[in-house]
Amino acid sequence: MRARMLSIALGLAIGFIAAAASGNQSAQHPPGADAPPVPTLRRGLNLSHWFAQARSAHGYNQEHLTTYTTASDVALIRRLGFDHVRLSVDPALLFTPANVEIVQRDRLQELERAIRMIIDADLAVVIDMHPTPDFKKALARDDSYVERFADFWRDLAGRFAGLPVERVVFEILNEPEFEDRYRWSGVQAKLLAGIRQAAPRHTAIVSGHRWASIEELLSLEPVRDANVIYNFHFYLPQIFTHQGAAWGRPFWRHLAAVPYPSSADNVAPVADALSDDVSRLLVTRYGYEQWSGARIRAEIQQVAVWAKKRNVRVTCNEFGVYRRVAPAGDRVRWIADVRTALEMHGIGWTMWDYAGDFGLVTKQSGQIVVDQPIVSALGLGSDATR
Repeated sequence: MRARMLSIALGLAIGFIAAAASGNQSAQHPPGADAPPVPTLRRGLNLSHWFAQARSAHGYNQEHLTTYTTASDVALIRRLGFDHVRLSVDPALLFTPANVEIVQRDRLQELERAIRMIIDADLAVVIDMHPTPDFKKALARDDSYVERFADFWRDLAGRFAGLPVERVVFEILNEPEFEDRYRWSGVQAKLLAGIRQAAPRHTAIVSGHRWASIEELLSLEPVRDANVIYNFHFYLPQIFTHQGAAWGRPFWRHLAAVPYPSSADNVAPVADALSDDVSRLLVTRYGYEQWSGARIRAEIQQVAVWAKKRNVRVTCNEFGVYRRVAPAGDRVRWIADVRTALEMHGIGWTMWDYAGDFGLVTKQSGQIVVDQPIVSALGLGSDATR
């Protein structure tokens, strides 16, 4: 109990000090001050596996950073009707904990090139800090690590502070994975204060303490900064969206052809084919939960009520379906249901992802093949002549 109380006290203390520092920045927009232009983040795509989660054998080498996503890719994204992208960046590419200076100069130059390429394509860009779980664990336990990361954020934000405020947004941390939400509140405020020291007018994105879920958002106390957007991710029900995935819950990898919407009758063949008793129970339960567009709208509505009550902006900057074994038509329907539920309440969205395992396109032999049914599910036009 004593350790728990100390953790709460530390989080509140860090948060109070950092929030006070952030509150003194021009992001608060006192009466009579000119508010900065607001970035348009209505319809977006995640650019994954480029500056974070690289899968190539050579990691983040020069060839990967210059060829994985090109000007042709971002031009296609714009033509399809998207207005922004979320660019995942692993901070370990740019700095080491022992030295807060940005040490990987070649990678910094490539990141700057990528951001300018995106802006030149008439897209806004969310710079999303997307580290490994070990990095986040260090933030959860080590105050000095938090200090160094706040200094890093100040340095990085300063590098891009000269870019248009309506085109560049800073996302503090993807899915923090903190067990202690009080500590995360303090750490998030500290990191936000670091950004504000260098970029007082740019919008920042904040989230809940673990996986950026709806529940975590609803338990989050708003930060003392008027120029932020509150973020959540939506992958419910994961038994459908993550079927066949080799990460996360062990039984996901054994699932295939799980339908959406769900009913007791349509999941029965999938459940009956499973040999594991617990997996069979969970699939059966999913059927009786009757997931549908109405159920998704009920979930999203709670976010809208929370945001209206607090007069804050919210966004859903991850949602999608792992496409390897999910029924293609059901994947289309789920994406359409989520997108329409979000738009019903004026909530901007960013689908996960562009060309990865949840992707909108497939790259084959130098050609880009667009999944037209998904484009339609997102309520966008089509341009697949590649």
